[in-house]
Amino acid sequence: MSATLDRTAQQLADARRRWAGLAVLSASLLVVVMDMTILNLALPAISADLRPGSVQVLWMVDVYALVLAGLLVTASALGDRWGRRRMLVGGFTVFGVGSLGVLLADSPTDVIVVRALLGVGGAMIMPSTLSLVRVLFTDARERATALGIWGATAAVGGALGPIVGGALLEAFSWHSAFLFNVPVMVVAVVAALALLPESRSKRPGRLDPVGTGLSILGMVSLVYAIKHVGQDGLDVTAVLTAGLAVVALTAFVRRCLRMPDPVLEVRLFGGRGFTAGVLTALCTSVALVASLLLVSQWLQLVQGWSPLQSGVALLPMAVGGIIGSPLAPALAERMGARTVLAGGLAVGGLGFLLLFALPEPLAYVGVAAALTLVGLGTASLAVASAVIMAGAPEDKAGSAAAIEESSYELGGVLGIAVLGSLAAAVYRSGLSTADLAATGLDGPAADAARESLAGALQVAGGLGPAGPGLVADATSAFTGSLGWFGLAGGVVMLSASVLVWWLTPRDLDLSASHH
Repeated sequence: MSATLDRTAQQLADARRRWAGLAVLSASLLVVVMDMTILNLALPAISADLRPGSVQVLWMVDVYALVLAGLLVTASALGDRWGRRRMLVGGFTVFGVGSLGVLLADSPTDVIVVRALLGVGGAMIMPSTLSLVRVLFTDARERATALGIWGATAAVGGALGPIVGGALLEAFSWHSAFLFNVPVMVVAVVAALALLPESRSKRPGRLDPVGTGLSILGMVSLVYAIKHVGQDGLDVTAVLTAGLAVVALTAFVRRCLRMPDPVLEVRLFGGRGFTAGVLTALCTSVALVASLLLVSQWLQLVQGWSPLQSGVALLPMAVGGIIGSPLAPALAERMGARTVLAGGLAVGGLGFLLLFALPEPLAYVGVAAALTLVGLGTASLAVASAVIMAGAPEDKAGSAAAIEESSYELGGVLGIAVLGSLAAAVYRSGLSTADLAATGLDGPAADAARESLAGALQVAGGLGPAGPGLVADATSAFTGSLGWFGLAGGVVMLSASVLVWWLTPRDLDLSASHH
């Protein structure tokens, strides 16, 4: 009897430790995701203080994603070998020290260096959290729930970033957006050492300097090329960097396929369920990042709301994610993973189409409804993570995590570059040079007005009586571009939904553990 009681007490203690460990992993993910969104809000204050050039502003925004995307594969391979907890704690430390470094930053270059350091820390943290969830939860049903919570945390981070950032920026200087990370990371280090087990891969990938170099070169070139097309259109630089990316990534994949224990287990894509999970993660990330960026601009520039008000106004998207993510694994058990993966993408797609269908003038209520649907659609991420992690044996958890994280990163970059550029092109076509010339605007002022809504509002400020006319034309053109962005996003999401339905095996069962 006492042996049974002891065993039950031990199981309870283990369970408490597991869920406490998940809390640490989720909290650390929360901060990394929030950091991506906080900077967008802090940029005007940083620009006013440090006066960066336009290229420096781009680097401040982009360097984080470039470094993060470039190092994900390497960091996860090293984590498999050295120990995932050790890699995670190292990532927390780099992230904390990098954030502290902002106190010494008094030039745009310094801020770029700080952001690059945060990218290194983020690359060490993100795949380690996913691999450790896989190791902590050996029961497949528990793991699906844990990944649901993990996925909901990512959705919450995306929404909390603007709110916390807005509150910090209204109360303190822009440095606070970085310093906020420091105490969180100190707590994370202590909690990780106390609660998380050390885990290594039994068959870690070989240390392969050439493969590592190819993966970094390929990912950085790919992300840079996509961003460049988004900003400057298709030119020689874009074609050359895209070509370099294709060559480097093809060489990397072929190298991985030749090796028995490669840096990245590319063979995982042989499983259709795994591929469907990665595609879901990619497309959901495209939708989330692009809609957050464009809708937050609409709230601030067209509705005239403050950063904090806009952050709160974006909450319906997080609410959709918070409601849907914990329910998604249970729904997958009842209706099948295939229905939830494809259904989530379809619901997100409907949210985008709603943006297109809403009557003009656009009212916040309609936009909030669209955001809620997009948020509900992101709940399928919880199941996508479970499908991806279930499709990989435990000693390849690092590779699976690196592939999933890379798909999020690429999705975010693609969302801004492709859907963001499309919206910008529609906006420009709504403000033709001839219309502007009729209001007496030409040359650099007209270019600035057509470049962005923020530019148009600035130009209108110095126009005198013609100003309000330009404001009305520009906001109308921007609102119109939001509608077409909705149509494009909807088509992407619904097409992905059909493809994922076709790819996912009908009998894919998440409650059966794979070993």
